[in-house]
Amino acid sequence: MYRHFIAPSRGFTQFSHDLIRHPSLGSDAVRLLTWQLSLPAGARESLSRTAEKARIGACAFTRAKRQLKEAGYVHERRVQGPGGRWVTQQLVSNRPLSEGEAAKLLGQVPPSPQNPAVGDPAAPRTDGHPKKEDLGEDNSSLPPEPEPQVPEQARALVGALPLLSPALKHIPPGMRDELARLAAAWLDAGHTSADVHAHVLRGLPGGDTPVHRPGGLVRYLLREVPPVALEAPPQPPPPTGPRLSPRIASARECHGNGHTHTMLFRPIGDETLCRLCVPVPAP
Repeated sequence: MYRHFIAPSRGFTQFSHDLIRHPSLGSDAVRLLTWQLSLPAGARESLSRTAEKARIGACAFTRAKRQLKEAGYVHERRVQGPGGRWVTQQLVSNRPLSEGEAAKLLGQVPPSPQNPAVGDPAAPRTDGHPKKEDLGEDNSSLPPEPEPQVPEQARALVGALPLLSPALKHIPPGMRDELARLAAAWLDAGHTSADVHAHVLRGLPGGDTPVHRPGGLVRYLLREVPPVALEAPPQPPPPTGPRLSPRIASARECHGNGHTHTMLFRPIGDETLCRLCVPVPAP
């Protein structure tokens, strides 16, 4: 294998080989992360917006984001900004961070003010990674934007969850978009809304066990999409023989020994011998 490489003179970003060759990150996850790390310092482009630009579909985006979070490259938290508005902050880093490290970095960044800062974005660095990780998707002037390509059927599916069981009545509204993305992956795989509802009901604890975090439970139940079970083809009805006439159907075979061939007779009661084989009493 021969390789020819010309180093670009401008507009490039350096990445660690460990990131590009990470065994737990798929191609969509690597593309999502490298795209984010190549943005100018201070850019507020969310992961969902990057997925739209990179043409990463809803299911692939959900899978890629989960891989990045599990590997420690992406961390999220919900905070309350000015005016009591809840926003989502995202932390994207060029190396895996623990929960404690991410919480410390996120704790240093207050929620955005009501009006975004004024000014042109700075030029991208060409001598390495940005010094500050991107903390996008925390603009409190607008509610958190929905993720791309979430079908309305998935939203309706999630909206009907509180009707299935009292344990699901208190799913936080802020989790509905995330649950809708997970449900969309089930629908894209060929499952029906009834399949998803039945799966959630099977996963609820039995008896009077309370569910303190119904949203988290549903997210846990929908995180993995099983393959659709193939239904067996309908079996043809068993063959039926020719219908007998009522006269023959009511006949019975004689059990006597006086016939060389099968003899049928119409019994009056429960007798097993025809009238020819019934012994005549002696006079």
